[in-house]
Amino acid sequence: MSLGRQIGPEFQAFDFTHDRRTYEVFKGGSGPAVLVLHEIPGLHPGVIAFARRLIAAGYTVYLPSLFGRPGAPANGRESVHSILRVCVAREFTKLADRTSPVVGWLRALAASAYRECGGPGVGVVGMCFTGGFALATALEPSVVASVMSQPAMPAPIGQRGRAALGLDAEDLSTITARANDGLHVLGLRFTHDRGCPPERFETLRSTLGAAFEGIEIDSSPGNAAGIAPSAHSVLTVSLVDEPGHPTRVALDRVLAFLAEQLRS
Repeated sequence: MSLGRQIGPEFQAFDFTHDRRTYEVFKGGSGPAVLVLHEIPGLHPGVIAFARRLIAAGYTVYLPSLFGRPGAPANGRESVHSILRVCVAREFTKLADRTSPVVGWLRALAASAYRECGGPGVGVVGMCFTGGFALATALEPSVVASVMSQPAMPAPIGQRGRAALGLDAEDLSTITARANDGLHVLGLRFTHDRGCPPERFETLRSTLGAAFEGIEIDSSPGNAAGIAPSAHSVLTVSLVDEPGHPTRVALDRVLAFLAEQLRS
């Protein structure tokens, strides 16, 4: 295990392999395990800052680098490179009713993290492109808390795509059963975010029932908080880290949600 110099000295980097897939993972902190799945373009400073909050709150954080350059800024150039990468990668399925192959790797990482850290279970936080992966990873029984921040995949094209969760029918059935048996899911989105349409949260509510809690932040034109209608990344790029701001309130709820599920 080597120092995770790309993102900070508090992280240790290691390679994790499962089913012939290998990704670099950065690990830091102590306490119950939380997997943080980065958004496009990759493990950018905003995602790393969120992970540091979790470390400060008393969690062992696992940051898998699925695409992009760890530590690189969240700018247009890095985003284009990452989008091109994920568009051709077979491990990331874009279909409305198919579970991405990378979920098998994430499930194995969650199981390994649970063996290492113990506690009530594992939390998973996904963002944007990986938002839906946070739910799919709950196919692993050790995952007890999933946070889906602006889940943007499958692509919201047509009514079916806007409402889809990106899960095989069998996997969706398993997740539904888990929601009836202790799994809790928290969703975050801005109301005018075209990348994460309201139909997706409607599907989550109808499928998961009381196990799903949705937070939808007003980003309509002229909203009281001055949030741009184009706002997308609740926990990172669009976060206004001021007490009382709607995005900070959402962040605080994420921390409380994880504490409720992982520290009981």
